Amino acid sequence: MSQASKLALIKEMIDSAESNLRSAKQMINELTGYSAKNIYTQKATELEPSSEDEDSKIVEGVFNGQTMMDKDKKEYPVPANYASKSKLIPGDVLKLTIKDNGTFLYKQIGPADRTRVIGTLTYEDGQYKVIANSKAYKVLLASVTYFKAEIGDKITLVIPAVEESEWGSIENVLPSNAEDIDIDL
Repeated sequence: MSQASKLALIKEMIDSAESNLRSAKQMINELTGYSAKNIYTQKATELEPSSEDEDSKIVEGVFNGQTMMDKDKKEYPVPANYASKSKLIPGDVLKLTIKDNGTFLYKQIGPADRTRVIGTLTYEDGQYKVIANSKAYKVLLASVTYFKAEIGDKITLVIPAVEESEWGSIENVLPSNAEDIDIDL
């Protein structure tokens, strides 16, 4: 067996083991009632309380894939364009400054640990998703349009490294000849 064949077999074995671990974790989570939402809620309760100054209110919160949740479990809308361009993933800590004139200014202050996977863009049940490692990750429409991605495209997706997540963030759309390119994650 050639070295390239051995490497391909090893990669396939690792992918299979990772998939089996994810499936086992999901089964444990279903049996114990664990959910990513509970983790983000717990993480949010550990943040600093809101503060105010003369012309603004400052709120810290945890991004859950679409919104930011503060210490008091209040949710704030995060613009999809900001989330897409900033490649936000669930678990990222944000600071929101709410100006007296109603302007919302977000800033990422605590990125969650990240990992990258490669998957295929799909569309089902009115939601774009990337299928990677035997799991479907939801992605924002704004990311799909920003990258001009199409169903069937190979996508580099950023996901939380530690927690299970329903959401991921598109990092890149791989060229159609990606199979010919040696990609090491």
